[in-house]
Amino acid sequence: MVNPQKSSKEKEYNRKKIIVSIMEMVVGLLFLLLVVLTGFSTILENWIRSYLNNSYLVLVAFTAIIGLMDMIIMFPLSWYSGYHLEHKFELSNQSFGQWLWEKTKGMFVSIPIGVILLLIFYYLLRNYETYWWVIMGTVMLLFSVILARLAPVLIFPLFYDFEKLENEELAQKVKTMCEKVGMDLKGVFQFNLSKNTKKGNAAFTGLGKSRRVILGDTMLEKLEEEEILSVLAHELGHYKLKHLWKGMTFSIVTTYTGLFLVSLLYNQFYPLIGEYQYTIAALPLMAIILSLYSFITSPISNAYSRKNEREADDFAVELTGNKQAFISGLEKLSKQNLSDPDPHPVAVFFYYSHPPIKKRLARLENK
Repeated sequence: MVNPQKSSKEKEYNRKKIIVSIMEMVVGLLFLLLVVLTGFSTILENWIRSYLNNSYLVLVAFTAIIGLMDMIIMFPLSWYSGYHLEHKFELSNQSFGQWLWEKTKGMFVSIPIGVILLLIFYYLLRNYETYWWVIMGTVMLLFSVILARLAPVLIFPLFYDFEKLENEELAQKVKTMCEKVGMDLKGVFQFNLSKNTKKGNAAFTGLGKSRRVILGDTMLEKLEEEEILSVLAHELGHYKLKHLWKGMTFSIVTTYTGLFLVSLLYNQFYPLIGEYQYTIAALPLMAIILSLYSFITSPISNAYSRKNEREADDFAVELTGNKQAFISGLEKLSKQNLSDPDPHPVAVFFYYSHPPIKKRLARLENK
């Protein structure tokens, strides 16, 4: 039976998280609209060009200034959601300085990647005005594959300390389970998730030689061995049922479609701001169009993801033959992460990539 007080706490936490997410989207869009409609983007581009002649340097400086302004405007919401709420609901182990440093490290990683993609995008826009979106979609696909391959060995260690799983018996059981489904696993690792949060998590990461299982110490502390194996069996379900490749195909279709629509709409509106398609002052229009496209398509993506999650749940039960261990593992993780057991259907439609835990458990019980 669900504890009403506990459920109320979970609902309040998730409700506030969703409200902040909506506010971030609205404020971000309004900021970009003001930048364009007030003529500020044109003024900014002209000012930068009075100091720099190279258009690529102008683009980087323009994006840096707009990005810094956006970060300052959004910081209160980011602090409230990422720091204040996590402490209010006793989920965070970070001091304010630690939280700020983790965000700074994230910027150090994302900015170089973002600048490279930005320069490639602008080059394509200038030189392939009609078909830039096709090439850019392909570039984004290649980058995502490279990052998936390198992230476990180059990026994740910047944020957490990884070491071989101390429980060798559990590690061997994980490897044996992976062999059953034909996955070539390179290692089972634990990491110090507790340095930031009390939430629990585990995942299969990497591609090819970098593929590995990572288990948060918070999850290892709260879940029993059979529960951990059942949760990992769910992740193996995604692998065996080819959800990764199906999801990648889905992502490719939506990415190319989105870039194509951006190209069509942008060509209609950029003359209101600049003479050329690659006028830097007009580029925020693309960000506005992409944001709206993402908002419209995210419910479709979430519905597809929820379908995959149900299939992976079924696979986990079949693989382990231990339905109760899987159910109890999901219950513990749900409570540990303060998941709303029964969110409003509208919230599920727009924001939930996983089925609500109450329906998820009921479905498993009835199988």
